[in-house]
Amino acid sequence: MGKMIIAQPFKQELAMTFPKRFVLTALMAGFIGVAHAELPPTLHVVAQSANAVWNAVAVDSAGSLYVSGPKWTGSAGPSVSKLDQAGQPHPFPNERWNSNDATIPAEQRFVNVNAMRVDDNSRLWIVDAGVTDFGGKVIPGGAKVVVVDLKSGEVIKVIPFDSSIAQEHSYIDDIRLNGKHAYLTDAGVPGIVVLDFETNKARRVLTTSPAVRAPKNRDIILSGKVVRAPDGTALRVHSDPLEVSPDGKWLYFAPLEGPWHKIETRWLDDANLPEVELIKHVEHWRDLPPVGGTAMDSKGNFYFSDLAEDSVKRIATDGTIQTIAKDTRLHWVDAPAFDNQGRLYLPAAQVDRVGLFNDGASKVERPLSIYRIDPK
Repeated sequence: MGKMIIAQPFKQELAMTFPKRFVLTALMAGFIGVAHAELPPTLHVVAQSANAVWNAVAVDSAGSLYVSGPKWTGSAGPSVSKLDQAGQPHPFPNERWNSNDATIPAEQRFVNVNAMRVDDNSRLWIVDAGVTDFGGKVIPGGAKVVVVDLKSGEVIKVIPFDSSIAQEHSYIDDIRLNGKHAYLTDAGVPGIVVLDFETNKARRVLTTSPAVRAPKNRDIILSGKVVRAPDGTALRVHSDPLEVSPDGKWLYFAPLEGPWHKIETRWLDDANLPEVELIKHVEHWRDLPPVGGTAMDSKGNFYFSDLAEDSVKRIATDGTIQTIAKDTRLHWVDAPAFDNQGRLYLPAAQVDRVGLFNDGASKVERPLSIYRIDPK
């Protein structure tokens, strides 16, 4: 495990730069600034696992935590779990949904869960990519959104995606909610899925836009190494992270490698707007480095994990960027989440270390952890 990176004491540096008689004066003059310097936040360990690879976390209004991870990472145990007070996982919503029994229809069990989201009505939205493997094929009925009522613990809706939405090599990746619509990214076949969850009808949009495609000249680099797909080529991940602004006006989205674009949600929600016209409303937002996961707080501050730096950064509403945590333990933070106290939960999934990207030999450093950063 790495140690929290903090500013080095500056006394030695001053002593090397100035005569000794000036050191005390310099230290006293800088005391006030040091006293008010912002220290790195503490990483609280919320839960750990010796066999699961949790890439996503969600928190309900009561503070209960839910974790999930796709099976293609080599993750053992339930696809979706609810953590008890001791941080131990229990199959959620039940064991049947988490079963590996192939005789259970794919519409009624988790295949490869990749993301979760809690809405304002105490419902957990679970995104199942439904694929045989990362880069594999979609199992008929496997790609879906499963909605669980957190008050009763019961599945209240299953929205399967047919082959026109979840195509053969799709990887339905992440989800954000806005009014009666949900927006999902497809990291396998580039595009955005717009879901009307009142009618359960879905549409693929922006499929011809460069904004959803991974650039050919951007590598995903962690620990100084390029992440490579099983065939040895540099890994490319299409439309992946996304966020909706607190007022619901904007959708921000990108391939994992960047850059980021945005579009007003009113254009996405218009089912009658032709694709050629919709694309005209896409705007460039920011050129960020490869990002593992994102979260946006209620004020509109945008948080993202910088994969190359093992760090979490914040883009404030005024556009300034600040590193809020940098630590070797924050290795491939994937899908973070806030609770209603403003605490940020960070699943350090170490995705680049799973066997799929390392010639079948897992290099995940155990235990794998979920961390929490408290607001100051």
